[in-house]
Amino acid sequence: MSIEQFWQRALSLVKSQSSAPMSMPKASSDPLPNWTNLLATNQGLWEDAKHQAQTGPKILLATSVGGFSALTLVESVLAVALTLRGAQVHTLLCDHALPACLRVERSDVPDPSTLERYELPMVLCQGCYATGQQLYNPLGLENHAYSQLLSEDEMQQARQRASEVPFAQIEGYSLNGWAVGEHAYAGALRYFASGNLENEPEGEMVARRYLEGALRTAFVMQRLLKQSDFTAAFFNHGIYSPQGVVGEVCRQTGVRVINWNVAYRKRCFIFSHDETYHHTLLSEPTSSWETMSWDEDMDQQIVDYLKSRWQGTRDWIWYHEKPDEAFDDFAKTLGLDLTKPIIGMLTNVMWDAQLHYRANAFPNMLAWVIHTIEYFQQHPDQQLVIRIHPAEIRGTMPSRQPILLEIQKIFPRIPPNVFIIPPESPVSTYASMLRCKAVLIYGTKTGVELTSMKIPVVVAGEAWIRNKGLTIDASSPEDYSRILDRLPDLQGMASDQVVRARKYAYHFFFRRMIPISCMEPTASWPPFRLNIERLNELLPGKDPGLDLICEGILSQTPFVYPAEKLGIHDA
Repeated sequence: MSIEQFWQRALSLVKSQSSAPMSMPKASSDPLPNWTNLLATNQGLWEDAKHQAQTGPKILLATSVGGFSALTLVESVLAVALTLRGAQVHTLLCDHALPACLRVERSDVPDPSTLERYELPMVLCQGCYATGQQLYNPLGLENHAYSQLLSEDEMQQARQRASEVPFAQIEGYSLNGWAVGEHAYAGALRYFASGNLENEPEGEMVARRYLEGALRTAFVMQRLLKQSDFTAAFFNHGIYSPQGVVGEVCRQTGVRVINWNVAYRKRCFIFSHDETYHHTLLSEPTSSWETMSWDEDMDQQIVDYLKSRWQGTRDWIWYHEKPDEAFDDFAKTLGLDLTKPIIGMLTNVMWDAQLHYRANAFPNMLAWVIHTIEYFQQHPDQQLVIRIHPAEIRGTMPSRQPILLEIQKIFPRIPPNVFIIPPESPVSTYASMLRCKAVLIYGTKTGVELTSMKIPVVVAGEAWIRNKGLTIDASSPEDYSRILDRLPDLQGMASDQVVRARKYAYHFFFRRMIPISCMEPTASWPPFRLNIERLNELLPGKDPGLDLICEGILSQTPFVYPAEKLGIHDA
């Protein structure tokens, strides 16, 4: 699952633990840092830091969606930490200005007509904006609001253009070279939790509202960047609208972009330069990790951590509370013959992070799934086990386009040598795939783990493990079929490949995921809190992870935490 889906799962677990339905929390009741009190512990230091920062590099904290309290919490911490390091930090929040945005989820806005009638401010925006204000106003930094940067004429332009673009052209629509349509369309897919909008009666209308919001965001950023000479802008996600559009305008204007999100491990966060981690983890040069020193202790550390992921004991949340690791017993209920080779297949959630990638062998994940089943239908002597992603039903946005239903449209009768593990099954994905001769993936990060467990992996989409010298990467449907032809004779991964896979897994989980020690896990929402008592605790030299992140934002140094030197910090 992507980090976005992982985070949605975290929220759903918190909601399920509450006896009352959970809605947008009121700002006054959020377990968020009280910056007024914290700054008062050394008010002189804070005032001096703000004064010194007046001549420092201008950094735009383009949060935009303040209502994601967990993410805005982290960004407020970074605003303070950067100011203490000499940066002139500005903040940016949407104040009821967008007709659709990343904060809009089906669980909170179940009726799409709310967007059609432009009623979002009455339903969601008030609490969202209040959360951002609660975290940023006490800091006394320069704050910007969307509505202050939008003219009435621009709002009308956005509405008119969004209404006139042919529906089929929305996804590819661009303005001044900014891919606003891609982020708008991805946002609409996310709202419907579907891989396409064709089956949604309100799909076109919702896509147009997202496009209108994306266009308004572009106008906001265009004006703001003309007014202020920012060195860099950092903000969460980096995709969808508005964040993805913020990045589009910044990059074209020459403003450095830093994107981030919550990582899998407790206390850890992932940052990337230029664009979202969805892209940068694909293009990251192998030289950033393959020359890393390696020893038995590091090998054991990553093996132990990967094993812990079966139960999730070292992560912010775990996917199955009690995963069933007895796959052999489960296999009997499926009718699998464990004496014969098994090929595994791991699907993704169809709506998740729908971005344009260049190297996919198939136009989309569904095409890959159908092609694979057709291949195994023609090769009845081989067994295929498809593990459907549990996030289809267990997230806060259950998929409205379940992959099993899509399969059954093409195959009313599933081929007898194709076995499907449904998303609701408690069986451990890891235990299932360890019994396979090879595993086929499209975009899941599980390939990072499986290669470290000596399982050969075939990549047909844009998984992060692709092009790392560890997997068999398909470049076209024909190439993919030729790879499948070779699987019966596959001899497994060589020992040097396994070492290389574990080095990359170590880099991915321990170095790219940067710990911030003052972020303490909780059993509520947000799932972590700022655990400091004095402002001085955010000064340079107090937290290596925080220092590294701030230096990366200010100086464009790599967001790679040297865990091999500083150690692995788990909760």
